[in-house]
Amino acid sequence: MTIAGSDSGGGAGIQADLKTFALLGVYGTSALTAVTAQNTAGVFGVVELPAEFVAQQIDVVADDIGIDAAKTGMLASAAIVAAVAERVAALGIAPLVVDPVMISTSGARLLAEDAVETLKRRLLPLATLVTPNLAEAAALCGREVATLAEMEAAARAIHDLGPKAVLIKGGHLPGEAADLFFDGQTVTVLRAPRIDTASTHGTGCVLSAAITALLAQGVALPAAVAEAKEFVTAALRAAAPLGRGHGPVDPLAWWRRGG
Repeated sequence: MTIAGSDSGGGAGIQADLKTFALLGVYGTSALTAVTAQNTAGVFGVVELPAEFVAQQIDVVADDIGIDAAKTGMLASAAIVAAVAERVAALGIAPLVVDPVMISTSGARLLAEDAVETLKRRLLPLATLVTPNLAEAAALCGREVATLAEMEAAARAIHDLGPKAVLIKGGHLPGEAADLFFDGQTVTVLRAPRIDTASTHGTGCVLSAAITALLAQGVALPAAVAEAKEFVTAALRAAAPLGRGHGPVDPLAWWRRGG
């Protein structure tokens, strides 16, 4: 299941998540948290759904279809974060991948400032993995994150908040695309060539969705993270320059290359 917002441009949010789930061979369900009016140039409008309705979506799917793994994306408000955390705990939803979406690629705020503490206190302790980018990691740990050494320090600080593991995405660092994975014991740096493209919209959604899909199939967490990074690198390499702004990555690249 993806618990996230809708992207009318199709490049991120539940649209990207469901594409990724299907391409990796799992049946995807969704609980919408918000509807956005957006395209490659930016986010032009957001309508949040009531927190109790978000919870109801989770409940009815869990009751009928079941949830083998879930991920969160845009949660919008403290009330929605709290409602999601309550249902995850009550239903025992696991594995859970938390993508702490705070700011869109175009700079629009997708998580209210007063929701960050609720996310840290209520949702992160339930997470199998949390996948912040550099700015999100800085917001979660309260310190600058701009080097690999600072990524490691941030991963350790975020791990102290309760998730089983942390993956800090280093895509905004110069040089190689280096992500840092920490499971409470071992630090692993996952490296890939940097793809020279402006079509990066949905990168974080696709990565966290790919990890979730692989976990749902029983893949161990370190292997799921490594394979998901390959998935998103292929999606970046194949991304087409759609629209006037940051075009979407292309998850279909995985299918075209045969998985």
